[in-house]
Amino acid sequence: MANGASSSDKTPSFEMTWGSSTSSGYCSEEDSDSEFEQYFTARTSFFPKTRKPTVANDVKKDEQIQSEKQELTTAEILQKVKEYNSQINSNLFMNMNKDGSYTGFVKVQFKLARPVSVPAPKKGSADAVGKRASEVKRRTSFYLPKDASKHLHISSRTSAREVIEALLKKFTVVDNPGKFALFERSKRHDQVYLRKLSDDERPLRLRLNAGPNEKVLSFVLKENETGEVNWHAFSMPELKNFLLILQREEEEHVKQIVQRYTLARTKMLEALSGSTPG
Repeated sequence: MANGASSSDKTPSFEMTWGSSTSSGYCSEEDSDSEFEQYFTARTSFFPKTRKPTVANDVKKDEQIQSEKQELTTAEILQKVKEYNSQINSNLFMNMNKDGSYTGFVKVQFKLARPVSVPAPKKGSADAVGKRASEVKRRTSFYLPKDASKHLHISSRTSAREVIEALLKKFTVVDNPGKFALFERSKRHDQVYLRKLSDDERPLRLRLNAGPNEKVLSFVLKENETGEVNWHAFSMPELKNFLLILQREEEEHVKQIVQRYTLARTKMLEALSGSTPG
């Protein structure tokens, strides 16, 4: 591993090791009686609900570790790498490259509330497979196990966006990477803070500055909750089912309004029929 890590290749490499097994909670599209049920993603209404801001969101900007943005010289990086490796009790070392970059491992923990989509397994004869290929691509959805984690071997040039893409590729997840976000979880003064990383931040630099202690800093993959729905991040079947949900909501609201006015009209007519001319 040391030989591969010492290369000066500028393109980030993704050598990955398992941190847990995949989930057994599969939910296949073929097992579902309704297309609506298959792509329903825990969103029961398209009318937004107000959310109370969390303390972590209010203070996360003020609580960022300043050292994460420090530009270090090659000598300083080399010294930090040596200090980092001296605290490691496994073989997950960091290694310097000749061009001043370095490689190492980051551990990412999964905290996903919704299921992810993977390609459905191919079944049947060649004719059946060919027929399916001409139809809508099928998917299988399943929940990743709670507290699942994975180690990624990345470069100091690897961005948070590339880490997300590498994680999804390893699990063969076909969901749009824009649905997910990488978070930095840190603990300071007995308080736990969660900060969303921007797409161009470098997780390995954060790891080096914080040291190998996961209690000081760790990485978490969660859904990308931006407050606004990024419709371009959804597949065509999902969008069609969202339209179906919207149509059902609209029909229900129209029904309630019609019933309200019908009731009011009935009461007015009853009042008119029972009144005597003045």
